[in-house]
Amino acid sequence: MESGSIAEELGLQAGDRVVSVDGAPVRDLIDWRFMESEEYLDLVVARADGDVWELELEKDFDQTLGVDFGENCFPNPINCANNCLFCFVDQMPDNMRASLYVKDDDYRRSFWDGTFITLTNLSEGQMERIARQRLSPLYISVHATNPALRERLLGNKRAGEVLAQLRYLAEAEIEMHTQIVLCPGWNDGPELERSIADLAELWPFVQSIGVVPVGLTKFQKNRDLLRPFHREEARALVAWLEMKQEDFLARLDYPLVFAADEFYLMSDVPVPCAERYAGYPQLENGIGSTRIFMDEWQNKKILLPSKRSTLHVTIATSTLGAKVLGDVVGELNQVFGLEVFLTAIENHFFGGQVNVAGLITGSDLLKQLKPDEIGDLLILPKVMLKKDEDVFLDGITLEQLAAELGKPVKIAGSPGELIEVLVRE
Repeated sequence: MESGSIAEELGLQAGDRVVSVDGAPVRDLIDWRFMESEEYLDLVVARADGDVWELELEKDFDQTLGVDFGENCFPNPINCANNCLFCFVDQMPDNMRASLYVKDDDYRRSFWDGTFITLTNLSEGQMERIARQRLSPLYISVHATNPALRERLLGNKRAGEVLAQLRYLAEAEIEMHTQIVLCPGWNDGPELERSIADLAELWPFVQSIGVVPVGLTKFQKNRDLLRPFHREEARALVAWLEMKQEDFLARLDYPLVFAADEFYLMSDVPVPCAERYAGYPQLENGIGSTRIFMDEWQNKKILLPSKRSTLHVTIATSTLGAKVLGDVVGELNQVFGLEVFLTAIENHFFGGQVNVAGLITGSDLLKQLKPDEIGDLLILPKVMLKKDEDVFLDGITLEQLAAELGKPVKIAGSPGELIEVLVRE
């Protein structure tokens, strides 16, 4: 319970369960948030010790009670019902942490956390709940609007219903952010044009369309069906999507469709200016993070000192990340006394086709970094580590990495944090 909250004053404790509010059952955190906003509440609470409390209370409208449901805020999670050709979970090796094998496709999480869902497992009642409680925005993986193609891509006969589902949500005025995981030879070319046109018809309720490249590890089971994008293909795609943006800007005064950062980096096409990202509606999908980093660097680099005591530093990142950091490292090396080396880590763990920093493992760092070449300090991007925990995807901890290398290791999640590390050390 939050300190000083109504829940604390009532004496609610960890392990207590809210049974009903005003006679209606509480299914999950979303129900609770809707119900607790009222001024007058009749609560039934099953205490952890077996007692049942019936509580009547009066409060300000929209004032929260300060109840913390912890990790069980969405009981009975809704799992994925698909068998996608390109499913990244199915491309994981064995013996990694259990959470990496979870196939979540829960509409409640999409509303609450911004995770992408496919809509293939929703019942009529769940669709009605989304509309009734206005669970907006939702984040939806479309991939293709051609029913037969989407059924094959997702391995689910219900996948072809997506346009009808999207229209239902649009009629309920639910805002949607959509994504297309692009697989060469499958849903690109005319199929991509069709999908974008179909989604654009649902503007303004379809608020954005993110186009991201398929991610393929060396553990994929569909090697004969899927391949990565080549550089020239990526260049042609970026040029085409930028023309579509121009068209949407003329028609809607909004770019609507956005290419993933990977497409720009793999094709060596300059990343667009901030205005083209229109408020970054798909930042959690990795679209626009490079531009934000570059702009923040321009604003923060004035904090660099002109000189400092001698410090030799290595920054290690992915092969794509190195393209972003190249100019940054060049400017860092203009500080007298500071010597920074940039090392691009090849992803041997997942395979060379995986080239983003968030999928670099501790084992690849240990294999490719030479302690006698690191200098005084190793700096890594924050995205290499699990959120809120200093551990890499393969289970190696930051502490273990530092001990194996015999060097201090620091983490930086932004240009400001990078400069802070370099100035403080």
